[in-house]
This record gives sequence, structure tokens and C-alpha cells, in this order.
Amino acid sequence: MGTRIPVSINGNLVADPELTYGESGIAHAKLRVAVNRRFQAADGTWRDGVPVFHNVSAFRALAENVAASLKKGDPVTVAGELEFRSYEKDGAQHEARRIVAEVVGPDLRFGTSSYQRTTKANLGASVAAHGPDHTEPGVANGWGTAPAHPMSAPSVGGIPSNGIHI
Repeated sequence: MGTRIPVSINGNLVADPELTYGESGIAHAKLRVAVNRRFQAADGTWRDGVPVFHNVSAFRALAENVAASLKKGDPVTVAGELEFRSYEKDGAQHEARRIVAEVVGPDLRFGTSSYQRTTKANLGASVAAHGPDHTEPGVANGWGTAPAHPMSAPSVGGIPSNGIHI
């Protein structure tokens, strides 16, 4: 088992979320988030620091809700686990990292949002359209499979708490 590193970031989406479905029907949303710290210079003016870009993956209902709710430029908060992988390309060894999201939401410091709970009927329609939700599917995402342990918050009334539309 690999090292699990919990992380949370606040930043802006660099592009619209990219939603795909694996062979087994599991939804996968790819996000790119830019994190940029502001600092106060010696002369008292505020300046932007150097941005750091993070690849983020969301799976299942979270992926569908992210794709339906967020767009390029939106300020977001992401919490999940940092994942590393190494691969060989053109004879050279490379390393990559991504955050596997457990929670994604709008950063309400910069605006307002309206919450709409996903209904069981909508979740069922997604499964019917894209196949059953297996625990270890092959996902054509360059990372192999979705996490073996679905990282979802507890459900309330049978509806996953990460099944939201914003």
C-alpha cells in the first residue's frame, strides 16, 4: 500500500472540467487548478506569486456534479489525497502527481452559490446510462484505475453527501 498524503488546496480552474466514463461506466472528471499566493511587497503593494498548477481527479457522482457545476475561472476548494506515479516515456523516467478529490466545492469567499441535492432518480439514471459502479474499474485516464477505496463522505438519507449540484 502506498503512502497516503491528505491535502487541501484553494485556487481557480484553469479549464472546464473534462468528464469521461471508463469501460465499466465510472465517471471521471479531470480538473486543473492554479494556486497562486498573494504577498505584500516592501513598498506595501500586493503582488501575485508564482502559480502552482495541480491535476485533480474526481470519480463517480462527485465527477458528474463537478462537471455540471463548475467552469473555467471558478474559484474552488479541493480536499483529497496526493497520489504519485512514475512512468517511462521516450526512454526517460518521469514522475507525475495528482490529487484524488474527496471533496470539491466553490470557494464562497468570492461569490455565492445555490445548493441543489442530487436525487436518487438522477443517480440511478447515471448508472443506467453508464453501467454499474464497481470498486476497482479500469479507467482510461492514464493513471490506471479509480481508487480501490471509494473516498466518499457518509450518506444522509441514503443520498451521498458528495452528490451535490451547485
